Amino acid sequence: METRFTMDGTVVLVTGGVRGVGAGISRTFLRTGATVVTCARRPGDEPVEADGRIAEFIACDIRDPGQVQALVDRIVERHGRLDVLVNNAGGAPYALAADASPRFHSKIVELNLLAPLLVSQVANSVMQNQASGGAIVNISSVSGSRPSPGTAAYGAAKAGVDHLGRSLAVEWAPKVRVNSVVVGMVRTEQSHLHYGGESGLAAVAETIPLGRMACPEDVGNCAVFLASPLAAYVSGSTLTVHGGGERPAFLAAADPDPAGASANINEERT
Repeated sequence: METRFTMDGTVVLVTGGVRGVGAGISRTFLRTGATVVTCARRPGDEPVEADGRIAEFIACDIRDPGQVQALVDRIVERHGRLDVLVNNAGGAPYALAADASPRFHSKIVELNLLAPLLVSQVANSVMQNQASGGAIVNISSVSGSRPSPGTAAYGAAKAGVDHLGRSLAVEWAPKVRVNSVVVGMVRTEQSHLHYGGESGLAAVAETIPLGRMACPEDVGNCAVFLASPLAAYVSGSTLTVHGGGERPAFLAAADPDPAGASANINEERT
């Protein structure tokens, strides 16, 4: 996908930026000319690159305050600044709420809510002292605004991330803008674990109004927009990226009588 503007000279940190959606976000920023630094607990299977440019990688557990501080210090030492933070790292395995342990729920909330807050705090301390400020983009999920059976703690954490973004946008203005990308279903190298093989992926795609699942770069394009000067007056907002959402279940379950429906419409018109 073509990116139609440049972000030369911009330094971007993408947490969890070496796999799946995170790798797509990193590649999209690379295509704008930005310097991209990724972090995760371990590197990806191969370097993240686009248009002959490669993202830097720094190992970091974003739940650990000391590691997060060292990560941001290293970026600033190496590049002199940090302009954009994309809080992408997160996720949760399937587990019914009644069966999961309190420790499991705690770890899910820690990774998906408290860790983005921690990284944002440390990034903000740098951005507030830059003349140009900075931008923070939180990668959220539709699970935060609709039922999330099997990943209830994850959905609750993502709802928290959206609220967190709105609050930080007020606290940290005018220097730092904070927004969320609310993501629907995305096809990645791990999609088969959630939706099955090609037939399952195709069936899921048919439930989406635009007829396909997102690709990681779809999310990346929206993150780039929110981080860019094009969104200079956008803060405290959520951008929903879900292909039109999900068709309501009643549409598949209903069996209307076309003749009767037409009669009712005619009666209402008269």
